[in-house]
Amino acid sequence: MSVKDPFPIFGISAFNDRQQSEDSLLYHELHGERSIEKPHKHDFFLFLLFEKGNGTHSIDFVDYKVGNHQLHLLFPDQVHSWKLGKATAGYQLMISRPVFETFADSLRFSFVLYQHHPVIELPGTVFQKLLYEFRSVEEELNQNPVHWETVHLRARLIAQLAGREAEGKFADLEVYRTKPVLFRYHALIDLHFKEQKSVAFYADQLHITPNYLNILCKRHFHVPATFLIQSRVILEAKRLMQVSEKSVKEIAFELGFSDLAYFSNFFKDKTGLSPREFRGQL
Repeated sequence: MSVKDPFPIFGISAFNDRQQSEDSLLYHELHGERSIEKPHKHDFFLFLLFEKGNGTHSIDFVDYKVGNHQLHLLFPDQVHSWKLGKATAGYQLMISRPVFETFADSLRFSFVLYQHHPVIELPGTVFQKLLYEFRSVEEELNQNPVHWETVHLRARLIAQLAGREAEGKFADLEVYRTKPVLFRYHALIDLHFKEQKSVAFYADQLHITPNYLNILCKRHFHVPATFLIQSRVILEAKRLMQVSEKSVKEIAFELGFSDLAYFSNFFKDKTGLSPREFRGQL
């Protein structure tokens, strides 16, 4: 039996106000003050290019300051909300999951890694290149009929530009290039964190010893291997507790904890708050 997601999930078709013949990729603009009070998820990928702006964009419980010449990346299943100021001018490309996955390699690194770097500060020249591509996509979508192959090629180019810019800014992405075993470790955690919380399980999947995996994490991330597993569990716990009507006990069980007291102690040790205290401050 599947577990119902506690967050509202918006499909791409909900934003198809032009009633295009298909909604695999949509273009929208943001101008002026905007606010999303209730966190939600999308089932599609979002490129959000800010020409100018202020305010806050919250992605998976991290608040990012909105500014001029930024690119924000939002992946399916991430929780987000925002409060954008009056000066905001932004451009959105909403790309369905099946279409995005056809050119995901253009981002050069796995989705799971970009989720840790959702905001990219852009030099003026790179911003102008991206803006040109965004507006070219808009022009293509206004054609009748739409030449979808051209639209998808331009979206791929946007992903390539974003990937190149991110690669030069975030040191840990280079770590994943030189140590692909750490990339695979991250990806395995994202798949199995609810059921598997021991470093030994992941080391076995990677065909290395737990000790060597721990050494790699300490050397390159300056944290033990268990920290990455625990961080993913805490992120999901926060997601579930923020808007879910489930009890803390039910959430603990969903995350693979059979003992409520153990889960509560674990959560407080990692966040400084008990689960009930965390919920109380929302």
